[in-house]
Amino acid sequence: MSSQARGLQNFISDLRNAKSKEEEQKRVDKELANIRKKFTATGKQLAEDGSNNSLSSYNRKKYVWKLVYIHVLGYDVDFGHAEVLALVRSTKYSEKHVGYTALSLLLRGDDPMMNSIISVIRKDVTKPAPEKSKNNEPTTDTAQSLALCSIANISGLELIQSLHSEVQHTLVAKSSTPCVKKKAALCLLRLVRASPKLISGKELAQQIAGLLQDRHLGVLTSATSLLYGLAVQNTPDYEPLIPYAVHILGMLVLKKACAREYLYYRTPSPWLQIKLLKFLQLYPQALGQGNENGSSEQHIAQLTSVVSKILTETDVSDSINKSNADHAILFEAVNLICTWGSAGPAQLREGAMKLLGKFISVENIRYLGLLTMAKLAQLEGTAESIKKHQATVLVSLKDADISVRRRALDLLFVMCDTDNAERIVDELVAHLVMADAAIREEMVPYLVMADAAIREEMVLKIAILAEKYATDLRWYVDTILKLISISGDHVSNTIWHRVVQIVTNHPQGDLQAYTAATLLVAASPRRCHETAVRIAAYVLGEFGFLVAERPGMSGEEQFRILHQHWATSDAETRAILISTYAKLANLYEECRPLVAPVFARCKNSVDVEIQQRSAEYAAMREAFSPEAVEDLLREMPPFEDKKQSALEQRLREKEGDDSAAVAKAIRPSAAQRQRAAQSKAAARAAEEVAAQQAAEQNAMNDPVILSVREAVKHEYVGAQGRISVYFGNLSKAPLHHFRAIIDDSNHLKMQKQGTQGLLDDYEGGGCTVAVRTQAKLLLLVEVTAPFDDAPAMRVTFETEEGEVHEYPLRLPIVATCFMEPVTLEPGPFMQRWKSLEGNDRECQEVVKAPPNSPQIDEDYMKRIAHIITDGLKFGRCAGCDPTPWTVSGAATFRTGSKDANGNNINVGCLVRVEANPQAGAFRVTTRTLHPLCSKAVKNVALVSIKLA
Repeated sequence: MSSQARGLQNFISDLRNAKSKEEEQKRVDKELANIRKKFTATGKQLAEDGSNNSLSSYNRKKYVWKLVYIHVLGYDVDFGHAEVLALVRSTKYSEKHVGYTALSLLLRGDDPMMNSIISVIRKDVTKPAPEKSKNNEPTTDTAQSLALCSIANISGLELIQSLHSEVQHTLVAKSSTPCVKKKAALCLLRLVRASPKLISGKELAQQIAGLLQDRHLGVLTSATSLLYGLAVQNTPDYEPLIPYAVHILGMLVLKKACAREYLYYRTPSPWLQIKLLKFLQLYPQALGQGNENGSSEQHIAQLTSVVSKILTETDVSDSINKSNADHAILFEAVNLICTWGSAGPAQLREGAMKLLGKFISVENIRYLGLLTMAKLAQLEGTAESIKKHQATVLVSLKDADISVRRRALDLLFVMCDTDNAERIVDELVAHLVMADAAIREEMVPYLVMADAAIREEMVLKIAILAEKYATDLRWYVDTILKLISISGDHVSNTIWHRVVQIVTNHPQGDLQAYTAATLLVAASPRRCHETAVRIAAYVLGEFGFLVAERPGMSGEEQFRILHQHWATSDAETRAILISTYAKLANLYEECRPLVAPVFARCKNSVDVEIQQRSAEYAAMREAFSPEAVEDLLREMPPFEDKKQSALEQRLREKEGDDSAAVAKAIRPSAAQRQRAAQSKAAARAAEEVAAQQAAEQNAMNDPVILSVREAVKHEYVGAQGRISVYFGNLSKAPLHHFRAIIDDSNHLKMQKQGTQGLLDDYEGGGCTVAVRTQAKLLLLVEVTAPFDDAPAMRVTFETEEGEVHEYPLRLPIVATCFMEPVTLEPGPFMQRWKSLEGNDRECQEVVKAPPNSPQIDEDYMKRIAHIITDGLKFGRCAGCDPTPWTVSGAATFRTGSKDANGNNINVGCLVRVEANPQAGAFRVTTRTLHPLCSKAVKNVALVSIKLA
């Protein structure tokens, strides 16, 4: 700007001294009117390009500078373009400078007036002016630099297509000065970003290779920026340039070859080093060890030396500026190591981990240290090294800076595995407890206020970790309940929905009963978080019957505990409660008088959902038969097991696909894989049982069908079981006097419920089963002593013709239904096995494999192992089998009987199946403290092996 432009300086002073926005607007409008008047030309004053010939150079530049300043302030400027173009056409540097500056700000590439100036810009780019300035003319590179800057800023598709070849030619021209080459490289990068398909990568790669051999570090830096931008868009085309990048890094890092003006606090050109390292990160396979198609061994060795030297020589410096530059290079080098993964040198990963472990204790670089360590923690073989810094990371979780705490939380999430999961989860939960206590005591320092900002994220990650690494799902349930009690407002619906899904999909063991009992206790206090009420209502509606026989947990007590929260619950919770009440009333007659008034009141609710549910549940028993109501209110089927849980999807939405936490979450843990395998095995076993039962029913040529639904296997918990039996009439006439008579047994306590008349024990009683309808029998059993025979049942009915039928059947209740798996180490297993020797404790029998079965091999033995673990519910004792042809297991037979001290009486059971592939036979040996247990387990094992 000319020092003589007094008018411009006065105008700027007037705007700065304006006391209000209105005064400034008034001054700008006045100036715009004056400039418009000065630019208006008529007659001979009007030039061919529309500019005013009568304006002097000084006035044209002054008025254009004023327009630029007004535009920068945010006001619209829609005139004066002709004067701007006139300045660009000028041969004087001072005018061309003003013209190109205004052109970059006031015009866009799609402006119609740009067509008239393209030829001038092309000339300035391709034809440099004389080296010596005459009469204020531009020197060699000034006009080119101004033109290149304007092209980059104006952009526009038409301008790009017209001038990109000239920019590319200028970039590689031998006559171009280093300054022009730098600007041409950055200009071309801007054009390529605006139009990615503008240039062929293979053509430009050869030209960039020439630029990378330039001795000027400024040109190298700009060329590397262009190279990285192009490689991101089309990575394979620029892979041949890797040796050039490695060579430059070697010169800078190993030989310190750097011009003095590019030394930054004794660090050779840190910006260039960073760009080169980022470029190399795009090619992890090309630089990995053992890659036949990658760079030569010489370049790999050189790059390894470069990265190793960066790791060993980087330290905390007294100079903040030097530390910042060195650490920026270091972190990019570590990112390169992370990109290589397990293919890179192990000593580099160890060195990076050791260095980062020191840096996460340094205040200024703690954030970057935690961020980079989280990336490094994803590599194989780094788990044990990271665990050494677990205590330091936990300290960072209490840092005053919330961004540091976020990174510490991410790193804890990534470093978590089966060994340290419980400790990390407990530490995170304890952190929530401390913050919650501080809030209750009205302590509101920055730390507590900031914790509220990441509380939801912390709760989400705790829930994911507890699910991924729970070797016992009861611990997972307990952890979620702790989260609800501590920070219930931040436990989203997605989290408690996931708990319901996991409990429903894992009927093995006593998880469902444990969850129902735990939630009933959690919902007992009057003051209880609403999320706990929701999950308790759902789970008790589905699995409350499993604990109904326990003291203080009857159906009536479950209703009372849940209904105490009705007044303080919102509409969503009340809707869940209404469905639970309907299921309780269906299972327990004593609950029906309690539930009916609730439904009657809610029929007039202002909430449509509550009103509809209440009206439908209230009218259900009048509109449908008891069997239909039973079907409608039965337990929900297992949820679909999706590849990605809702929690992982929520984490991905919050943090993006590139997050280390997301990458960790989507990888299934060993515990998850084991649970999936158990679920599949249980499903296969259920399918086999259903197929066997279907085959038996097809063989029966009569109108009655006895079907034990597949869910029956999922309803044995400890010493208790719930069995549902359906009798369906597929004939063309109703069946009369239909009865199911179950013999009493000394070893089972049994509660019977069924369709009215089905359980009548006198002649002439029974119910009528209409065509295409069902009669249902519900049995709640508790085993009190070992047994070896399934309970007997007789089904009798009379046809329309008066013909009486009677069929003896067996209920699917065997001793192995009440087993609880036990896992033993080889030593304890063999010790117990030897202690149980004796004829009264051991049962042994040899069984031949079925004639049509395949040859006994390892796959066949895997099926036998699945029979032991999933069919007989024994725990597989790894390491106890001396050969691949042996399967050993242990379990505990649970009973409801009490000893003198009030403890449940249980029986330990061991089983061993030994195969003889040559003879095609199996020897089954069982040892228990009770002869009936040994016999029962042996019989079930023999039948299962025959069916395998």
